[in-house]
Amino acid sequence: MSSSDSSSLSTSSSSQSTESDRSRGDRLRGEGVNVGVGTSGVPMEVVREIREDPPEELEESNWPAKGGYAWVASDVREQSSLFRWSRLLNSWLNCTPVISRGVSGDIVSLERVSAIDRVCHGQEGATEKFFYMYMCHFSQLHIRLPFDDFTMGVLRALNVAPTQLHPNSWAYLQAFRILCESLYLEPSPYAFLYFYDTRPRRPATWLSLISRPSISRLDAFSQSFKHFKDGYFKVVVKEGGEQHFLNADGSTKFPFSWTNNPSRYKDMGMEELSSGDKEVVGMLLRFVDKLPTKGLVRVYNSVHPIIDIEGHMAQSGKKNLALFQALRKEMAAKAKEAGKAGVPNLQESVVEVHVHGGTKRRAELPARPGKGKDVKKIRAAILGSGDGAGSASGEKAPEAGLIELPEISVRKDISINLPDTVVNSIDNMEVDHIVRTMVEFGSKALVLGRRVGSLYRREVKEVGELQGKLDKLAEEKAALEKEKEGWEAERKRLVSWKVRCLDSEEKLNKRIGEMEEDYEDLKDK
Repeated sequence: MSSSDSSSLSTSSSSQSTESDRSRGDRLRGEGVNVGVGTSGVPMEVVREIREDPPEELEESNWPAKGGYAWVASDVREQSSLFRWSRLLNSWLNCTPVISRGVSGDIVSLERVSAIDRVCHGQEGATEKFFYMYMCHFSQLHIRLPFDDFTMGVLRALNVAPTQLHPNSWAYLQAFRILCESLYLEPSPYAFLYFYDTRPRRPATWLSLISRPSISRLDAFSQSFKHFKDGYFKVVVKEGGEQHFLNADGSTKFPFSWTNNPSRYKDMGMEELSSGDKEVVGMLLRFVDKLPTKGLVRVYNSVHPIIDIEGHMAQSGKKNLALFQALRKEMAAKAKEAGKAGVPNLQESVVEVHVHGGTKRRAELPARPGKGKDVKKIRAAILGSGDGAGSASGEKAPEAGLIELPEISVRKDISINLPDTVVNSIDNMEVDHIVRTMVEFGSKALVLGRRVGSLYRREVKEVGELQGKLDKLAEEKAALEKEKEGWEAERKRLVSWKVRCLDSEEKLNKRIGEMEEDYEDLKDK
């Protein structure tokens, strides 16, 4: 990694000179910082921060704390944010999309928080309406602004601000939406909340949705959000975004600030649902096995959502996959008959996919010369990878950006079998979607391969440590066995002495009796 990369948390513009970058890199090396060091000799990017923050941001730490929030739990009231530094916030925003595709970026202003601001604070003294959001909402849960009616409806029904709902519960919401959209269903707040209970606590803290064991169709979200609490910032509603976040009378479409009375839900009945909600709930209850929440959330970042959803369905059970494909076909026909043009087909990525350090590329395939086994080679043209110009000598240069895959040979004793459902789903894909899916899965395979290697090394290390502990315990056991033998010999010796003592005592008592008889005889004489 270059020296300029070592100060990646900088909000300086691209017009900064190379000399400035070099000086910062030299300063890091002068402080003895190792740049680009990874495990097993593999270079890793190391993120550095050089704080040169404005004086007004530094002075905020001397401001008095805000009062009136005793109804909030202490761990919430005492948690400050990393984004009190504007440089950190700007650097993070350069790497993470926040606004929905096709929506103007001037509907909101994303601003840092002061040193005394807390995520539970209200609108006191604010000239513009705002609400807080966590970093993980966008980077891990793929939420985008503005919220849709479904999301705002859930927040209204729960009577909580966005940051008051625990990220794990946001994952349920995101997974529920993508599942409904893939089945041509319209997600609704109460259809979603039918599957969950809530138990608000006092003092107020993050609200979690509790799955109803008998009817829940999404499994527990396995992602741990232990370090989300210090990553909040302000989302200030600008004039161009009022229609998205405010009602006509100026009131907010969902709670902007934390509330001390979140709604309590317990065993909601079907009779409480509308006919549309009952249709959604009934459709989802047809699934037998639980569906993967984490996998469905990741679909938001997929270039081909339906293929990924079907892959996750297959992992959760063949019945789920077959049912999903049948329901999707059935609901697609109904939507077409009803003339619903706005129903999403999820053939493209749901949110903007951000590529760090470069631009997004779209992979395409030229027309195939044949089908099936007749096709021996695949050519994938990666756009933007070259200009295709010939060499200066006039000889025809190889086509730029073309990847040629040779024919793959498989041993005769190895068979690769795929379910018909998976084969059918692949056959129905467009050519460019197949290539994009291939590229995506290839990247995932590289990441997973490195992860597997890391886990293997960790397992080997742990096995070595456990073997050392086992050897030590074996030595201790041998020592204890030897000590036990010594004590056993001592016990036998003591038992022998006890027998002797009892025999001596018996003889002594007998002798005392005889002497007493002799004494009595002498007295009589």
